[in-house]
Amino acid sequence: MQTLTLGPSGTYSHRAAQSVSEDIEFTESVTEIVQAVANGAYDRGVIPIENSIEGSVTESLDALAEYDIAVVREIITPIRHALLARGESFETVASHAQALAQCRGYLEEQYPDVELEAVASTARGVERAREDDSVAAIAHPDNAGDLETLATDIQDKTSNATRFLAIAGADERSPAGGKTSIVIYPNSDYPGLLLELLKPFAERDINLSRLESRPSGERLGDYVFHVDFQAGLYEDRTQAALEEIETLAENGWVRRLGSYDTEHVVS
Repeated sequence: MQTLTLGPSGTYSHRAAQSVSEDIEFTESVTEIVQAVANGAYDRGVIPIENSIEGSVTESLDALAEYDIAVVREIITPIRHALLARGESFETVASHAQALAQCRGYLEEQYPDVELEAVASTARGVERAREDDSVAAIAHPDNAGDLETLATDIQDKTSNATRFLAIAGADERSPAGGKTSIVIYPNSDYPGLLLELLKPFAERDINLSRLESRPSGERLGDYVFHVDFQAGLYEDRTQAALEEIETLAENGWVRRLGSYDTEHVVS
């Protein structure tokens, strides 16, 4: 099963993808991953969707709203960040923007004068540190290789974890699973609209685990809603709730990304 995820080798996405497949290839764009899976070029894709400190990955949300794919698994992995360099004399810390943000407190306290450089992935940051003695990286400690590990567990919260989604072609969408993701584009705006969209879940005792809005790109003030809830598409209550929501969004659309289960992967 050929799987595409964020690279190069050694990223947290790579670690999550290893629980899906051994045949893994890399790109540096979440949108490219979703597009490639939607077009059938890859069997699976693994994308980051949410971090417990920094919140949602907006590129992932936007790609899920743009392309018709299926979510087939949720992978949650703890995030352990280490400071890696050739020595103590560095002037720049390079890593993915999310990793830099997740270690903001440590960096401000220990290295207030260093320059922060956002790169495509934590693994790219490690490559920068290997190429340039003046650059340190933030990445998983296993990525150190010939670099010195100056500090470990530098993330601001020990509970730091990232949620990844394993995606597949739309024809693999499943109604079975304890959790479901949908995307709603009502293509309308009036007082009480959001309340009306959420009420069908509350009336059927369906717990929402995430609700997020993103600009639709159609016009200012127009939004797409990403909703996760703790029920499967196979359930009668879910089907009834979605029928009501689809009626409310008759001028737009509702995309059922699928139901799935959660796997915890210790990295």
